[in-house]
Amino acid sequence: MALLVEHGLDFESFVDLFGRTREPLYAYAVALMLDATAAEDVVQRAFELAFARRGTYRPELGSAQAWLYAITRNVALDERRRARRRPTVLVGLDLPEPGDGDAALERTDREAALFAAVNSLSVGDREVIALKYWADFANHEIAAVLDCSESNVGTRLHRAVVKLREVYRELA
Repeated sequence: MALLVEHGLDFESFVDLFGRTREPLYAYAVALMLDATAAEDVVQRAFELAFARRGTYRPELGSAQAWLYAITRNVALDERRRARRRPTVLVGLDLPEPGDGDAALERTDREAALFAAVNSLSVGDREVIALKYWADFANHEIAAVLDCSESNVGTRLHRAVVKLREVYRELA
C-alpha cells in the first residue's frame, strides 16, 4: 500500500482508497438518495472532488475513508437540496427467477419489506444505518463523517434501529 504524504494523499494512496471504498460508498449513497442512478452520480462527483482536493486531506483529523464519506455525504445532501426530490423506488431487489420456489419468494418478500422500511426512515436515520451496517464503520468513524460525538452516534443508531424494527414488523 502506498504511503500517505505529509499533507494530503498521494496518487497511489488515492487509487487504493478508491478501490477499497467504491462499492460501500455506492451503498451509502443509495441509502441517502433512494435512487440508484442519482447515487452513481453522487459517488462519481464525490470521487472527482476528493481527487481534486486530495492534497487537503489531513490524517490527524480522521481516516481517509471517513474523509471520503464526508465528501460523499455533502455531495448527496447538495444534490437532494438541488433536486428537491424523494423517490420511493425500491432499489437493489432482484426478482426471483421462475422455478425458484417458495423460499425465493419468501426471501424476496422479506427484502421488499426491509427496503420499504428503510425507505420510510428519515435521511438521517438511513444515513446512520448505512454507515454502520453497509459501510461497516465503527461509531467513532461515523462520528467523524457526521461531525458529531460518538455518544450521539450511538443514540442516533439505537433510535434508527428501533424505528426500522417497528416499521419492518408492520410491513412483514
